[in-house]
Amino acid sequence: MSALTEFKSLTDAEDYFDFFDLEYDERLVYVKRFHIMKKFGEMMERAIDSELGSDEKTLEYYKFALITVYKNFENGYAPSAAEVWDMFGKESACGTCSTSESCSDVEEVSSGVHACTSQPEINFN
Repeated sequence: MSALTEFKSLTDAEDYFDFFDLEYDERLVYVKRFHIMKKFGEMMERAIDSELGSDEKTLEYYKFALITVYKNFENGYAPSAAEVWDMFGKESACGTCSTSESCSDVEEVSSGVHACTSQPEINFN
């Protein structure tokens, strides 16, 4: 398996740091995981849009991107409320807006509130 193929199989934030053999504060990654991965993903999209030439150069860019994002958070970067709330304007996990009439799995769950029943139920017990 090539290094780039192995990289593409990673899913957890810690896996990315381990893949590049980078030291990181586990607590910071635990607390800021969503934001770190969101910014890292945005930077990775830039690499996809440009031709970097080789797998090695692509992986070098990904490593640089992860270090850059992590250092920003380590140095106190905090996303603005607009950035955080912007995620609610995006499509839901099922691929459609949970209130969209085009989703066949939307049901009224309570007093006019609709939800997509194909998404896993969240339980805080």
